[in-house]
Amino acid sequence: QVQLVESGGGLVQAGGSLRLSCSCTASGRTFDRYIMGWFRQAPGKERESVARISESGRNTYYADSVKGRFTISRDNAKNTVYLQMNSLKPDDTAVYYCAAALPTRSSYEYWGQGTQVAVSS
Repeated sequence: QVQLVESGGGLVQAGGSLRLSCSCTASGRTFDRYIMGWFRQAPGKERESVARISESGRNTYYADSVKGRFTISRDNAKNTVYLQMNSLKPDDTAVYYCAAALPTRSSYEYWGQGTQVAVSS
């Protein structure tokens, strides 16, 4: 069983920065066995993938909408994945979720409860 808890959301002005954290508690498997992803869902919109990081942290993926502004990273010693968000825009306003997946699975199995990010213009 994997439990994910996000933190770090809040209200920020456009152009500002936030760093989200997702702490993972995994029984039976270690954190570094999981691919980790960040997703977001804005009101009235579908959930979208924001960023993904491989088990070791060597490989990352970003949605075009955040490329160059957001950075995903992980600290396997602390069982934590981060999302550094810079140059925030009002369009980044959403609930942000982290998720975990084993490489052998086709979809993310575990999800956090989400943290709200609001960017004012």
